[in-house]
Amino acid sequence: MAPAANNGSPSPCHAVAVPYPGRGHVNPMMNLCKLLTNRKPHLLITFVVTEEWLGFIGSEEKPASIQFATIPNVLPSELHRAADMPSFVNATQTKMGEPFERLLDRLGATVNIIIADTFLDWAVEIGNRRNIPVASMWAMPAAVFSIFHHFNLLVQKGHHPFDVSGESILVTFRIRMI
Repeated sequence: MAPAANNGSPSPCHAVAVPYPGRGHVNPMMNLCKLLTNRKPHLLITFVVTEEWLGFIGSEEKPASIQFATIPNVLPSELHRAADMPSFVNATQTKMGEPFERLLDRLGATVNIIIADTFLDWAVEIGNRRNIPVASMWAMPAAVFSIFHHFNLLVQKGHHPFDVSGESILVTFRIRMI
């Protein structure tokens, strides 16, 4: 719990939440934020999405303690990303970090914690540079996490978990354990 303010109520805590820009990640992150603000009324959460994503979810009902902030549309559109998924994934890793960091500069309020999707490892680097703790949210089932975590071990032992039409597909994910 946050330290008590002069009037005896907890001092506000400001979290910045940044989901991976995909339906299976944005919705769970928003659900986590709603749960957190329901349990901790003094918590203010800034939920960061691209401008396109704000158009998708901006009208969703949310608690008053969750505010939206946007970064520019630096990614291929969600509506067409399946046509070139590798470029989309690469863009999430290489193009989102800089606008996110500029957004942190513009927020005005002190950021006490960053809650980032595990696939956005640049958030950990930004948090480290700014001395802000980063909590990682894994939006998929634990079994999927285990496969990704042990992927190299499986390949070393001759297992290729991803096989399409007889061709092995090497999938590289940079996951940092926090």
